Amino acid sequence: MTVTDEEELAAAFEAQRSYLHAIAFRLLGSHADADDAVQEAWLRLVRNGADGIGELRGWLTTVTVRICLDALRKHGVRREQPLELEVGMLPREAVWGSGTDPEEEVLLAESVGLALYVVMDALTPAERVAFVLHDVFEVPFDGVAAILGRSTAATKMLASRARGRLRTRVAAADAAGREVVDAFFEAVGKGDVARLLTMLAPDVELRAQTPGGAVTIRGARNIAGQATLFRNADARMHPALVDGAPGAVITFGGRPATVVAFTIVDGLITVIGSMTDPARLGQVVPAWVE
Repeated sequence: MTVTDEEELAAAFEAQRSYLHAIAFRLLGSHADADDAVQEAWLRLVRNGADGIGELRGWLTTVTVRICLDALRKHGVRREQPLELEVGMLPREAVWGSGTDPEEEVLLAESVGLALYVVMDALTPAERVAFVLHDVFEVPFDGVAAILGRSTAATKMLASRARGRLRTRVAAADAAGREVVDAFFEAVGKGDVARLLTMLAPDVELRAQTPGGAVTIRGARNIAGQATLFRNADARMHPALVDGAPGAVITFGGRPATVVAFTIVDGLITVIGSMTDPARLGQVVPAWVE
């Protein structure tokens, strides 16, 4: 392979890198692991060369997904990390209903496309691949089947089973604390410190990721006072499931300003996680926001 050939191959690969990383991240749940998978795909491309590859994007997708599958099967499915807010959110509106309505299926797919990696540990590796590739990235079932080495019918069944498991998992987690979260934001909107104190555990912690770094505030009274200071009539609260925990996305003018997640024990909020870093929130484009 000449230098020119190597440069052309590298340029063609770089044009696909973000797409491959997006797939790997949704499958593995870690940017670092996704980077490793994409890098391995590049090394395999270099070893193989471009000869015999009819469609580079499809070839790289297959190779990257199979690398991810090997990782999932070798190390087991990664457990979600509650309150690690960088991994995204899934609006609760995406999971209600029987799942037979095509519009519900589209909404679920779009939401998980934004969610990146939410409650995906409920799925087997094969279910995860079928769901992510077809429902999020719109890869035809026959293409997914070829990657998985299964029939098209079996692959469709994997994706269907994945949708059902995700709905069940998300609905259960959401229902566990949604009333408390809704009441919390209602009290914040009214500036009702007394009511907030009835919802917060005495030793509650607020763990905030801000542009200036991590900030921790402890104590119910301190957090209740801080919460009411930031009420704003122009803010909109969108219920969301954040890494398996009930939470919300706060928007201004349709753009996300804060992502919040709650840990609730025996009806009391024990931990509040929030992210307000614009650089990271700028990567979140919730199509479900009106």
